[in-house]
Amino acid sequence: MAGETILVIEDDDDIREVIRFHLARDGYKVLEAENGDKGLQAGQDRLPDVILLDLMLPGRDGLEVCRLLKQEIKTRHIPVIMLTAKSEDSDIVTGLELGAEDYITKPFSNKVLLARVRAVIRRHKEGALPPDQEVLRIHDLIINPGRREVLLRQKPVDLTFTEFAILHALARRPGWVLTREQIVDAVRGADYAVTDRAVDVQIVGLRRKLGAKIDYIETVRGVGYRFKE
Repeated sequence: MAGETILVIEDDDDIREVIRFHLARDGYKVLEAENGDKGLQAGQDRLPDVILLDLMLPGRDGLEVCRLLKQEIKTRHIPVIMLTAKSEDSDIVTGLELGAEDYITKPFSNKVLLARVRAVIRRHKEGALPPDQEVLRIHDLIINPGRREVLLRQKPVDLTFTEFAILHALARRPGWVLTREQIVDAVRGADYAVTDRAVDVQIVGLRRKLGAKIDYIETVRGVGYRFKE
C-alpha cells in the first residue's frame, strides 16, 4: 500500500470522484477540494505529499493557487501535478514556470494518472538525480545533491525541484552539450512528453535565479544547452 496523502483540487464532481476512487484503490489517502480557496486551505493545513490541481477552477484559478502554494515556505516543496483540459503550450509553460512538477492533459487514462503520481513521489523520495551524489564546486557555485542545496557566493539559491535537477544534470558534464530531449530524460525519465518551450522556460528561470552576471549555462543554437567548462 502506498500510504501517501494526495490532495485533489478539482471542481468537477464526477472527475474528482473517479480520481479519488483510483487513488484510494492504489493505496493513497485522498483529500478533496472543489475550488481554489478550499484547496489552498487544505494544502496549508494538511501538507499532502502531492497535489493534483485543475487549472480551470471557479474563482481563484489553478495557476493562482499554484503560485500561492509555491510562495509559502511550508508548501513550496509539495509537488503539484496540473490537470488541464487546455492543450496550449502557454498554459503548460506558465504552470511549470510557477513551480509545478508535471502536467496531465484531459482526458487522461487512470493508468497514466497513477503512473505520474508514482513517478513524482519516487522523484521526491529518491531524487531525480544521477547516482553520483558528489558535491560539485564550480567557482563560487556549490551544488549539494544530497541536501538538494545550491549556494552561490555562500548564499542559498531557491530552486524548484526541476530547476535543481536540470542544473545538476548540466553541471555534472561541463562542456557537454545536452539536447532538450536529453535534459528531459535526465530529469523526468525517458519517453516523457514535454515541449521544447517548457525546457527553455526552466532554463530561463535558472538563469534568472543565478543572476544576470552568472553566465554558467550556455545556449547551443539548434542543439540544446551546456554548462561552461
